[in-house]
Amino acid sequence: MKVPILLPNIFNHPFTYESNLDLKIGDYVVVPFGKSKITGVVWDEFEKKNNRHFKIKNVLKKLDVVPLKKTTIKFLNWFSEYNIIPKGMALKLVLLSSNAVEKIQKDAYKIFESNIKTNAIELSEEQKKSLRKMNVSNEKFRVHVLQGTTGSGKTMVYFEALKAITNKGFQGLILLPEIGLTGQFEKKFKEFFGFTPAVWHSGITKKKKEIIWSGITNGEIKVVIGARSSLFLPFKKLGIIIVDEEHDQSYKQDEGVTYNARDMAISRASFENIPINLITAVPSIETYENIKKGKFTISKLEKRYKNASLPNYEIINLNETKLEKQSWLSKKIIEKVNFHLDKNDQVLFFLNRRGFSPHVLCNKCFNSYSCPNCSINLVYHKKKNNLLCHYCGFKSSLKRTCVKEGDCEFIFSGPGVERISEEVKKNFPSKKIEIFSSDTMNKKSSSDKLEKIINNEVQILVGTQLISKGFHFPSLNCIVVVDIDLSSQGHDLRGAEKNLQLYHQLSGRAGRTGKPATVYFQTYNTNTKMISDLTNSNPDIFLDRELDIRRQNNLPPFQRFISLILTGDNEARLEKEAFYFKNFIEKKIKGRVLGPVSAPIFRLKKKFRIRMLIRGSKSLNLQNSIAKIIANYKFSSGIKLSVDVDPINFN
Repeated sequence: MKVPILLPNIFNHPFTYESNLDLKIGDYVVVPFGKSKITGVVWDEFEKKNNRHFKIKNVLKKLDVVPLKKTTIKFLNWFSEYNIIPKGMALKLVLLSSNAVEKIQKDAYKIFESNIKTNAIELSEEQKKSLRKMNVSNEKFRVHVLQGTTGSGKTMVYFEALKAITNKGFQGLILLPEIGLTGQFEKKFKEFFGFTPAVWHSGITKKKKEIIWSGITNGEIKVVIGARSSLFLPFKKLGIIIVDEEHDQSYKQDEGVTYNARDMAISRASFENIPINLITAVPSIETYENIKKGKFTISKLEKRYKNASLPNYEIINLNETKLEKQSWLSKKIIEKVNFHLDKNDQVLFFLNRRGFSPHVLCNKCFNSYSCPNCSINLVYHKKKNNLLCHYCGFKSSLKRTCVKEGDCEFIFSGPGVERISEEVKKNFPSKKIEIFSSDTMNKKSSSDKLEKIINNEVQILVGTQLISKGFHFPSLNCIVVVDIDLSSQGHDLRGAEKNLQLYHQLSGRAGRTGKPATVYFQTYNTNTKMISDLTNSNPDIFLDRELDIRRQNNLPPFQRFISLILTGDNEARLEKEAFYFKNFIEKKIKGRVLGPVSAPIFRLKKKFRIRMLIRGSKSLNLQNSIAKIIANYKFSSGIKLSVDVDPINFN
């Protein structure tokens, strides 16, 4: 009997094998491929006939694994088509290092036993209303948005929804945008449910991944908390998906297989015919449009839990208070912070820049330190005493012979969190201070640091945007935005939307337990409309205006963008190829091709980059046309194409 087997590789079609085994769609098998043996899955279609004549090989073994569900296979086929990636690469996202895990001893799952305890937490009337609107009794596909101001108790509402589904024997998936959130979130989950969830992200061990993967396939594990990759786990009986902080840009996978985990989660829920809940304080522009169209239902939590008040906002006009040389904190801010510290309030200084300084140059020759692999400046990290590229990872010591004479004399232009931290230490020498960024909080010691922050053993935090993502610090009642003017810089289509979401999330970290709290904005901009927009308690006003601008200019979500980036070693040859490729495309698609132009980061990881944007209708016809073009176009040697459907970043 001939069977189609999809392999986790760059092929967009299954291969035909012979087998005497009783094989059904979704079965995991081992087959010979070239000189090696590889795990594949019995697929739902044969490869299209072609003129090639190969000897058909035999399936070697059927694996003792619960078959991949037909609905999941349909989702992977659609995922491949939508994101213009080979089906084999979609399957690879499901497997573990291109392998499946056969059944293991039941004792291995004991840690994840789900005997749900009775919880004494009483929901408010507003929370109960939202829970009813989630319609948890209806287990069919629908998208519900739970929008609530930060600190309103959204988590408790969807925990109740999850409990109702899992009590019926279904599995649940909670997607989180950041690995750093899982520790604190896991603790909150255990307190509510009384059992340990399976946590899935790139940082867990291979052995633990094998246990979780196997436990999910056979239904032993009921709940998974995970980063975007957990969306592709082969659930046996998935009953609900929850996407926390659905607006977060971290759900976008930008490298390798590109996709937006939030959008793909909605699609998977559709194929599985199960409910999905999007949780947010400020919806993404795409989600907001779908709410306006009536495609998504919505419920709102407008009050903070236990009626805690929202923080006040105060603008510090830097035109009226002179900053000291090489200083970024005004005397007025120092006075305000001292006032809060005297009340035993925790304080956060916010600046969305890692390291000590984003720009290092020589005072004698005026040459700057830039990455030899990328067309960007190196960032100085004082703690490690090195220069670092945040894109390719290139490191360099802070030493260079000057072209004029002797060694370079360094000027550090602009602040990062390390530099702000030094200034904070000078002004508040008796206080315990911690830097909260991806450089300091992805280490093994981060859980200890979090505990100290939660217990108010750390009086002052200096943090990047990581701190805005769902952390709960009971004593944090003062936030200082060091330089709000930085937010208005850049060329990002989504810049205004990102800022709105960021500052709503950030301000939501303050005053969560009921004490009066204030967010201070330092600015040179006397037109404070931007700040009032960012802090308006009703973000719908801003979102409506943003939607109008997008509609008038044929921008997403009203039309689809597909980014095409060509990379190569030779700049002139790359540029020539880009124009040739554009002409080839334009004749074959119904859409407008913008570009080619140099990408904002023109050189990345030693490769030159040229970008084109295709703008067209929101249908799969556009992706199908591009897929055919790519299949029929032969790029010159050394030139590669990257495709990104619905891009978030435009670097």
